[in-house]
Amino acid sequence: MRYTIRHESRNVMRVHLAGTRMSLSEADILEYYLRALPFVQDVKIFERTCDAIVKYNREADHRERLIDALCDFSYRDEYALSLVPEDSGRAMNRYYQEKLFWKVVLHGARMLFLPAPLRAAWTAVKSLRYVVTGVTCLLTRGLEVPVLDATAISASVLRSDFGTASSVMFLLEVGEILEEWTHKKSVGDLARAMSLQVEKVWMKTEGADVLIDVKDVQVGDRIVVRTSNVIPLDGTVVEGEMTVNQASMTGESVPVEKKAGAYVYAGTVVEEGECIISVAKIQGTGHYDKIVKMIEESEKLKSNTEARAYHLADSLVPYSLGGAALTFLLTRNVAKALAFLMVDFSCALKLSMPLSVLSAIREAGDRNVSVKGGKFLEAIAEADTIVFDKTGTLTYAKPKVEDIITFNNADENEMLRMAACLEEHYPHSMANAVVAEAEARDLHHAERHSKVEYVVAHGISSIYEGKHVLIGSHHFIFDDEHCTVPKGEEEKLASIPPEHSALYLAVDGELTTVILISDPLRKEAVGVIQDLKALGIDKVVMMTGDNKKTAHAVARMVGVDEFHAEVLPEDKASFIQEEHRLGRKVIMVGDGINDSPALSEADAGIAISAGAAIAKEVADITIQEGDLYELVILKKLSNRLMKRIHGNYNFIIGFNAMLIALGLAGILTPSNSALFHNISTIATGLKSMTPLIPEEEIEADKEEVLEAGKRRKKALAKKAS
Repeated sequence: MRYTIRHESRNVMRVHLAGTRMSLSEADILEYYLRALPFVQDVKIFERTCDAIVKYNREADHRERLIDALCDFSYRDEYALSLVPEDSGRAMNRYYQEKLFWKVVLHGARMLFLPAPLRAAWTAVKSLRYVVTGVTCLLTRGLEVPVLDATAISASVLRSDFGTASSVMFLLEVGEILEEWTHKKSVGDLARAMSLQVEKVWMKTEGADVLIDVKDVQVGDRIVVRTSNVIPLDGTVVEGEMTVNQASMTGESVPVEKKAGAYVYAGTVVEEGECIISVAKIQGTGHYDKIVKMIEESEKLKSNTEARAYHLADSLVPYSLGGAALTFLLTRNVAKALAFLMVDFSCALKLSMPLSVLSAIREAGDRNVSVKGGKFLEAIAEADTIVFDKTGTLTYAKPKVEDIITFNNADENEMLRMAACLEEHYPHSMANAVVAEAEARDLHHAERHSKVEYVVAHGISSIYEGKHVLIGSHHFIFDDEHCTVPKGEEEKLASIPPEHSALYLAVDGELTTVILISDPLRKEAVGVIQDLKALGIDKVVMMTGDNKKTAHAVARMVGVDEFHAEVLPEDKASFIQEEHRLGRKVIMVGDGINDSPALSEADAGIAISAGAAIAKEVADITIQEGDLYELVILKKLSNRLMKRIHGNYNFIIGFNAMLIALGLAGILTPSNSALFHNISTIATGLKSMTPLIPEEEIEADKEEVLEAGKRRKKALAKKAS
């Protein structure tokens, strides 16, 4: 691809691509191609000018790598084409931008060039739509905002004040466009956030299950789905039984049992069981549209604060109409009576509230935080308790195998091969570590087992080459399955160091291997918890299925208020229920299958993007795996959003009440009241779209978060010595 570098500064490059125009689809291909580069932070494409602004990491070779990527780019490249979602939202944004632009241009042209008689006739004819809408609303729903709008416009037309009527209708039209755009963009953003991120699937063949690219699956192929898997494609169950969480498609809150002959939807999640599915629809056939329909029918977009604002706007209508009627009866002055009608509280309330929420959701998305609706930002702002899972949340999601301890002279590599063969079916941070270690040792682990059974929060059971194999936690192996330790090796088991997490492997009821996995604390975890406390969280809890010694060491290092070890999924959910009983709002942060009940129970469930599919499905918010500091950004953003909404609310009520008072006093004419009301409405809307957190604040705070962790580490080391 030929291009010219137009401008460069630090880690930002503006390039102009060869050509006179760029289509919307080409702009999407370029944007998602650049976003997929691991060193690229942000991308903006200007299709009208064929320009792209790319922000990348400040590393030694990243500029050169970006230049190489641009040189290699092609609009026809299959890889680049595969990155573009079903609906990027670019065409929709272009449509509303142009609609808004021409609305403003045509209104200005009429005011400047159309003769007064024609302007009056145009305004009178156009007002009929609002009159009909107002009358219909009055007859069907009662006194609501459309009735007030119709009354104000009709009164202005009857007084021959066509300028005021035209201005009111223009603002209402602009508000309608912005509100519709806001809603559709919110729906689109949420749908893309909830779209599938499945790349590989297990396909059933005559010999064994084969892991293939989801794009290679054809209608009629048979794929295997197991506990915690996202069902990647629509299809019919042909073998097996499972329960499926399909709330994202149907809204059902209770998992649905699926047997042979049942239809399953792409994007739903297997909670328990295993099935073979005959594929009915290949990837990309309407999944986005299904999600959009689900969101449209839900209340996910509105926070309680937004709902109260909308209700208030309608509830003020009778007072406005009553005030106008009473003023006219007392003064016989039409101009003073119109003071109540020209100032419509609903315009600003109904415009600024959704714009504030949309802007916050978009800003969160820019910070790698995917929020499924405004009400969850409100829940984050109100929360006073936060519960963390340990593994993959407070610790890194990419642990590694530190040691493999075998018993009864078992072969270390063969035991690792066996463990990896089972663990690869259930992606979790610890399972991934086992699979990665097997790959590093070049141990091939083709399917050599029968059906794999996953016991949530405990472990895996299967038959491997005729032997009954179990792998999982200490509790699962010894307490639940009653496995034994080889005679004479009890001391060997007791001497295993507690600082590492452990997976226990037993064959035919006897322990054969303990795999020790290092799970280091995230370097930002300490500072993040301190920041969350400063932002209003007064209770930080860590809950883990790990042993008490390991949990205590992590809790002491990270600085939580309390911790609970060796807990089951239902224990986490029960803890949150108890917090609710005490009147507290709870955030749950986790990444595993065993976190899903707690994520669902919490006021706001936050999943780590690298975690289990079911966790991300039931969670309300997803953050990227790389940096826990995104929780601080989320909390700050939520707090400031609520502050902005309440500030807008107070300003709108106060300013418009002042306009009414000035109109009643005869200081402002109806046309001036309408003008100031319109200006304030637009200004409030524009202010609602400004960023809540400056970039400089984030960079400075990130450094302080890392320093806090270093200081705590030194303090604990000094105390220990």
